[in-house]
Amino acid sequence: MPLSIAIAQFNPTVGDLAGNARAIELLAEQAHARGAAVLLTPELALTGYPPEDLLLRPAFMGAVEQTLHELAGRLRRLSGLVLVVGHPHVPGAAADERTPSTQRPLRWNAASVLRDGRIEATYGKLELPNYQVFDERRYFTRGGDPVVFDAAGVRFGVNVCEDAWFAEAPRRARAAGAQVLLVLNASPFHLGKSAEREAVMRLRCRENGMALVSAHGVGGQDELVFDGGSFVLDSAGDACVRAPQFDECLVLASFDGPRALPGDIAPPMSLHAQAWAALVTGTRDYVRKNRFPGVLIGLSGGVDSALVLAIAVDALGADKVHTVMMPSPYTASISLEDAREMADRLGVRHSELDIAPMFESFRSTLRPLLRSHDGDTTEENLQSRIRGVLLMALSNNSGSMVLTTGNKSEMATGYATLYGDMAGGFAVIKDVRKTLVWELARWRNAQAAAAGLVQPIPTRIIERAPSAELRPDQLDQDSLPPYEVLDAILEAYMENDRSVDEMLAQGLQAADIERVLRLLRIAEYKRRQAPPGVRITHRAFGRDWRYPITSRWREEQEPAAGSTSGAI
Repeated sequence: MPLSIAIAQFNPTVGDLAGNARAIELLAEQAHARGAAVLLTPELALTGYPPEDLLLRPAFMGAVEQTLHELAGRLRRLSGLVLVVGHPHVPGAAADERTPSTQRPLRWNAASVLRDGRIEATYGKLELPNYQVFDERRYFTRGGDPVVFDAAGVRFGVNVCEDAWFAEAPRRARAAGAQVLLVLNASPFHLGKSAEREAVMRLRCRENGMALVSAHGVGGQDELVFDGGSFVLDSAGDACVRAPQFDECLVLASFDGPRALPGDIAPPMSLHAQAWAALVTGTRDYVRKNRFPGVLIGLSGGVDSALVLAIAVDALGADKVHTVMMPSPYTASISLEDAREMADRLGVRHSELDIAPMFESFRSTLRPLLRSHDGDTTEENLQSRIRGVLLMALSNNSGSMVLTTGNKSEMATGYATLYGDMAGGFAVIKDVRKTLVWELARWRNAQAAAAGLVQPIPTRIIERAPSAELRPDQLDQDSLPPYEVLDAILEAYMENDRSVDEMLAQGLQAADIERVLRLLRIAEYKRRQAPPGVRITHRAFGRDWRYPITSRWREEQEPAAGSTSGAI
């Protein structure tokens, strides 16, 4: 009879120890009912990932230890099932509130083997990532002594995430007698990550002649998204089982002894489908896990706010979304029409608030103190800040959270207004370059058309030249390079750390590079004040990007005297 291994692909919430334990227990009951011998959870499943500085609180670590023992006791009734659960662990002793923080016992990023009501063994992660969004060396010390256990006559070794990205930890497990490698993962999503992850695990299988079971979580945690896609590879590295991405599920894989057998393989998602699912997942979980009743969106009639609206409705449902159009004297009539049409298509509550009287009142009050009365950046930003005040007032009154609508290209160059369109709780598309904004808008419409549904985003919104509409006849390209050029420079320099020489060799122009790098540098202080948002690339503003605000380093040539910055 084949051996059955189950994977708990679920969505934990950071800090919800009781809730996460209940979810694991329910999945264990289901796995037991379906005859599984082993159930594997994701990395730090008991606490959620990443718990960050909660790990420095002795009370938190004590509660983790207590919850783990209670979970083990409750699972005693599931005879024959072995649970491998991820959690932080203080080896040797529980945390003590009276011990100074500098002298507390070191912590492991751990995985424990639970069987027959007791904790049979605990493995400490060997490889601690400290790059991109990871800073595990702040919290954990290396473990790495192999843990191998027997279930139904098969020897299973345990690794945690980064361990299996390198050769040493899997080799140690194999040397200790493991026939199948179990890998607990909390591997944050970015575009292309799933294929990269599976390719590396394939190499580990071939190096050690072991099948591999990889468990991944799903869901959003602040800026991070976890995409699921758990899988099983045979000893040759070929996929036997692959779970769908972005869905919670209990995955079962069959083994003939240590040999993985073919099973269900979910097809890979396109990059556009992955990006959309990640944006929807990150938005949904940020709103729901933080218990907001709904969201507010300042709808402008432009493609950025249109895309955010479509994502919000997919994530939360139309009844949880309220759009507000706030025309100024420079708002085109077609912007009003397009905003109304999109709100109507999606069935959301839509309001309009004319800001012209407030704008004139601000101008009148400020006129005696302003150096210029010619409609400069000051007056442009007044309009944006009036809108921010109104949206935040509605947020205070309703409890709903404001979603900001700035894209990555704008955040990079500072083409946004502090305390204006940057005011809000969550920046849905802050890691989506403008060129991808257009691609995703067209992709979402195509998905709707293929399903025989109304396309959510009016075509005119996608095709119109982008404009902030803060002065007469304004276009984005009056202040920025063409978005195709801007985004190519951002991808090369900001995301992939290419040098100026490499960008020149790529065919980009020196003047464009100098202009964009200067804007990128002087907008750093703005980005520090921006809300968090969904990370979908391997280099996002936020956890990935930690450049100083005060710095005299210049990679590009100094700009000519008299050059001006973007809107503040």
